[in-house]
Amino acid sequence: MSGRPVPPTADRVLPSRAKPATSGSTKTGKPVDIRAGDLELRLAETESEIEAAQRLRYRVFYQEMSAEPTPEMAAAGRDFDSFDPFCDHLLVIDRRVGEGAAGVVGTYRLLRRSRAAERGRFYSVDEYDIAPLVAHPGEVLELGRSCIDAEHRSRAAMQLLWRGIADYVMYHDVALMFGCASLPGIDPAAHALPLSYLYYNHLAPEQLRPHALPSRYVDMRLMPREAIDLKAALLALPPLIKGYLRLGGFVGDGAVVDTQFNTTDVCVIVKTDWVTDKYFKHYTREDAASRPPAGPA
Repeated sequence: MSGRPVPPTADRVLPSRAKPATSGSTKTGKPVDIRAGDLELRLAETESEIEAAQRLRYRVFYQEMSAEPTPEMAAAGRDFDSFDPFCDHLLVIDRRVGEGAAGVVGTYRLLRRSRAAERGRFYSVDEYDIAPLVAHPGEVLELGRSCIDAEHRSRAAMQLLWRGIADYVMYHDVALMFGCASLPGIDPAAHALPLSYLYYNHLAPEQLRPHALPSRYVDMRLMPREAIDLKAALLALPPLIKGYLRLGGFVGDGAVVDTQFNTTDVCVIVKTDWVTDKYFKHYTREDAASRPPAGPA
């Protein structure tokens, strides 16, 4: 999970990932392009915007959550790795704070199968055997590095990110989403209730079930099923994991302790055709008040 410093360069505009707009289409051709009041949601378009997302990740993961940066990361004040150049970076920009890179207050990192092939692998293989996911037909999307600035942490900001992911999924015809989601701290016993709840109630079907690598496997069955208080277990889950569960998500077998990030991780899987129509449409509805006018890509 270490990274190499990127030499400073002039701000480079990233290659467009947009599809050409078709005649009569109501879409702009961009994967994500949403406005909600002063907030803007879109993919990073320049190197400086990616670096702004990396600085936000550094503040949240390393300064707030006590992750251990490499010397290069500490010197740069950014969280970065060799996967970043192959990912799309979803950004929440607060235009009251600033335009473009200056206003980045939320981010999510998105890695599609085709881009992972260029990198050589998905990020999650450091923790899980994801062969069942890689074998799944259609587009596969790995999500990670989700964070929101402390002063902007609200239900509205998280819902905006989910709306963006829904648009991205529709745009790229994603069949399956997955990623490592975290509980704070490196003592799995401290999370006996939520981990046991996830195993007994949301374990992925065998054909879609990743397994923690044998050297890192932590049994999630830390409590007997009959001892679980369902209400207390749900309250103990981080909001991000609860969000995946609302989408019909499942978890893989085994938790993993990540000492660098000071977390206990689970692998979450969402098969997009299992998402209820009502919920999915809630996040992909066309809203003239929150989307810019249609135009060329």
